[in-house]
Amino acid sequence: YLGMRNESIDQVEIIRRIELGIYDKDEYAKAMAWTEKYCKPNEGKDFNDTDKTKTRIEKDKDWEFVVKMTIIIRDLMAGNPKLKELGFKEEALGHNAIVAGFQGQRQWTDFQPNGDFSEALLNTSFDWNGIREAYVVATENDACNGVAMLFGHLLTNTAQIFSDVRTYWSPEAVKRVTGKALTGAAANGIIHLINSGATTLDGTGRQTLNGKPVMKPFWEISQPEADECLKATTWYPANRGYFRGGGFSSNFISKGGMSVTMSRLNLVKGLGPVLQIAEGWTVEIDPAIHKLLDERTDRTWPTTWFVPRLNDKPAFKDVYSVMNNWGANHGAISYGHIGQDLITLASILRIPVCMHNVEENNIFRPSAWNAFGMDKEGADYRACKNYGPIYK
Repeated sequence: YLGMRNESIDQVEIIRRIELGIYDKDEYAKAMAWTEKYCKPNEGKDFNDTDKTKTRIEKDKDWEFVVKMTIIIRDLMAGNPKLKELGFKEEALGHNAIVAGFQGQRQWTDFQPNGDFSEALLNTSFDWNGIREAYVVATENDACNGVAMLFGHLLTNTAQIFSDVRTYWSPEAVKRVTGKALTGAAANGIIHLINSGATTLDGTGRQTLNGKPVMKPFWEISQPEADECLKATTWYPANRGYFRGGGFSSNFISKGGMSVTMSRLNLVKGLGPVLQIAEGWTVEIDPAIHKLLDERTDRTWPTTWFVPRLNDKPAFKDVYSVMNNWGANHGAISYGHIGQDLITLASILRIPVCMHNVEENNIFRPSAWNAFGMDKEGADYRACKNYGPIYK
């Protein structure tokens, strides 16, 4: 469907490169100095039980490990001519990857620091080398969500948020649990988008346009905006209840008021890939409500409170229905309302769209789709099946 090759690399390759020194030592020194200045001062409280708490020396070693890991994953994706100078010609080539994923759980994370820091920074529009195009790296090596992130990135040139579509909170449940009511854009209920500390720092919403929070293409981001994203991020020692090897998870709360589009590619046996789309907005809620709801999941992870745009379609009749119709526990969140672009792209790739809340007059598909019936979604399925994927 995408005309892409897939290559799998055993995670032991990261260990090999660390132990054999197959990385740019000068860049590592630069990266560690940057991390010492911008990340370690924001290290959060360790919420692990005493018997699971690492010592300061162990945590410092973990910081060094995850920085090396970040450099190595990038080198695996894009290559690095510096490695050729070190005598590693094959490693210097990389894999020419436009999207990647890191499995992590559980064999890796039971043994080594998790991939949260590496995924968060690679998915971000800046690092120790300055402002740059974000990479696309999927948590848990979720290829389907990685592809949805890639679609969003290529359509907008912005960093993409990888989140668990974790919890639906109804107004009634919030009132019962917290004693307070959801208000404003959140009044009809909210979806808790949260991930294991691996979300792009652009998702903090600390970049601005006309005084409002946005996520910009990298060439529009200023250094002060990048600095604000870093300031808004706390790096908590990973929860060793399920990340036995430790690591550091990014934590922040996304600014409210950003237009965003959540999408997800699902593979269905007998059907193939289908795309789901939900346009909506990020919202901010009462801090006291957030604290109680956040502690129901994991308080060391980053949160984006999401409200989809509702309409009269069954899947969008209320906020609960959106989550109930979502095909997996992951979603790719892109800045802006780009549903119409995703629908057009999907039609070109012959991937039917099974769920969306885009206004009909904003949708463009090839005119040939008109021959497959007046029910637009059904016609999309029939046309995609009839024409088949472009890339054979």
